[in-house]
Amino acid sequence: MNTIGTLRKSLLAGLLAVSPLAPTGGAQETGEMETLVRRFAEVYSAVEAEAADPVVPYQAFFAGAIPGMLKRLDPHSVFFDPDHLEQLKQLQRATRKGFGSVVSLLPGRVFILQTIPGAPAERSGIAPGDEILAINGIALARLSIEQLVGLLSQARQSEVKLHVRRSGSPSLLEFTMAPASMESQSVDLFFTPRPGIGYVRAKSFEIDTGRRIKEAIDKLGGNELRGLILDLRGNRGGLMAAALDTAMLFLDPGQVIVGVRGRGTKTEEMKAPEDATPYRFPVAVLIDEDSASGSEIVAGALQDHDRGAVIGVPSFGKGLVQQVYELSEETGLALTTAYYYTPSGRSIQRPLHDGQLTGESAGDELEYRTDSGRTVRGGGGIRPDHLVYPEPMGRLRIVLEASGVFPAFATEAIRELGPVTEDLAVNSELLDQFQAWLAERNIQPSVSEWSPEREWIRSRLKQEIFNQTLGVDQGDQVELERDPRVVKALDLIAGN
Repeated sequence: MNTIGTLRKSLLAGLLAVSPLAPTGGAQETGEMETLVRRFAEVYSAVEAEAADPVVPYQAFFAGAIPGMLKRLDPHSVFFDPDHLEQLKQLQRATRKGFGSVVSLLPGRVFILQTIPGAPAERSGIAPGDEILAINGIALARLSIEQLVGLLSQARQSEVKLHVRRSGSPSLLEFTMAPASMESQSVDLFFTPRPGIGYVRAKSFEIDTGRRIKEAIDKLGGNELRGLILDLRGNRGGLMAAALDTAMLFLDPGQVIVGVRGRGTKTEEMKAPEDATPYRFPVAVLIDEDSASGSEIVAGALQDHDRGAVIGVPSFGKGLVQQVYELSEETGLALTTAYYYTPSGRSIQRPLHDGQLTGESAGDELEYRTDSGRTVRGGGGIRPDHLVYPEPMGRLRIVLEASGVFPAFATEAIRELGPVTEDLAVNSELLDQFQAWLAERNIQPSVSEWSPEREWIRSRLKQEIFNQTLGVDQGDQVELERDPRVVKALDLIAGN
C-alpha cells in the first residue's frame, strides 16, 4: 500500500499547490478539498486492490479521472496527455499543404472542378471535369462523404497516386503528385450581385481576415457602395482579433463589440477604437447553424447596434473563452475561463444539458434590447432578424445531385460550346440535350417533375460549366443568384 500512500500525498500536494489553477478560497474550502481528495484516493486504493483486471495508473488518471472531471464542466475543456499536447504543438506549427485543386464530393465520387495555376494538381496534368476513381489504390466508389473527406485529408500529407477517368479518354489516367504549402484564403469570394451592392464571403477568421475584408470592400466600391452582404455561413471562427477587426469596419468609435465575463477573470468590454472610420452603407449578415464563435461576435455586435440585419437560421452558439495551460509531466489543459456576451448582454454560448454550462453562463430566454429598442432574444447563439431556410430539395434534385450528372454532362458540353464567357446562356437546346443525355442513363423524369425544376436545372448546368471553364468563383456566383438568403439580403438593402 505504499504506492497508494505516495499517490494520496502527491494528489493533495498537486491540487493544493500554489499555481494559477489552485483553489483561491479560505480554510473551509481547503479542508473540503482535502476530504474529497482523500475519498478519491480511498476509492482508487480499493479499485487497485480488488478490481478483476489490473489497473494501469496512467490510463486511470489521464484517460479516466481527469477527463471525467472536465466533462462535467463543458465539452470544450480538454486534458492533454504528453502525446496529445505534442500533437497540439505540432498542429500549431504545421504548414498547410495541399495539391491546389477544388473538388466536388458526392458519395463514392470526386470530381475536379478547378486547379490553381502553378499548383501540383495543374502541373501534374489533372484538368477540370476529371473524376478521381482511386487514391493510392483505394477505390472511392463505396466510400461515404465523411470517408472521402478523411481520405483526401490524409492524402495531402505525402506523395499521392491517383487513377482518373477523363471524358473522351479510352482508358484510365494515372497521376502522381507531391503536396506543396498552400496559402489559405479566409476571404474567398467577393463580387457585386447587383450594381452598387457588394458581397463578401469570409470562411474563417485568420490573422489578416479583417484586412482582407476591407480590401475586398474597397475593390467593390468602398464607401460608394449602396450596401453590403457579409456572408459568414460555415465560418466557425478562429482568431478573436480578426473578428474584432471585422466588426470595427462597421461600428462607431467607442461602441461595444463584445463583453467577456467569467468567475476568475475581470469583466471586460472590447470596443471599437476612438479613431475608427467605419463604412456607413447598410449591411446584411448571413449566418447558418455552422456559424460559430467569431462569426457570432460579429453578427451579434452588428445586430445589437442596429448596424446590420442578420439573415438565415440560428447560429451554432459557441461563446467560450479558453486558455491553454502547460502542466507538469509534459501534460496540458485547455480550460474554459469565461464567456462572450453581445453588447446587449446576451450570452453567445448555447445551453448544454446533463449539468453542463448551467446558470447564467448558459444564456437564457430573456428579452434584450438593441440600441433602437428592438427586441432580441437570448438563449445562446445569434437568432436572425429574418429566418430564411435553404432551397428545399425535391425528389428530382436529390437524384440529379446524388448521381453526379451535372459535372459529368458539363465536361462533355464544354467541348461543343467552344470558348465560354460570363454571358453564357443555357438555352432550350442545351436543356433538351441534357434531358436526352439523362434518358440514355435511365434517368427519365416526368413532365410534372421536370417543368417545375427547369430553371433550377438551367442554373445548375451554368454553374458547373463555369466551374470547369471560368473557375469556381464564377460558378459560386451563379449559385448565389438563386440563394434565398442572398435574395432576401438584396431585397432588404434595395428597400433601404
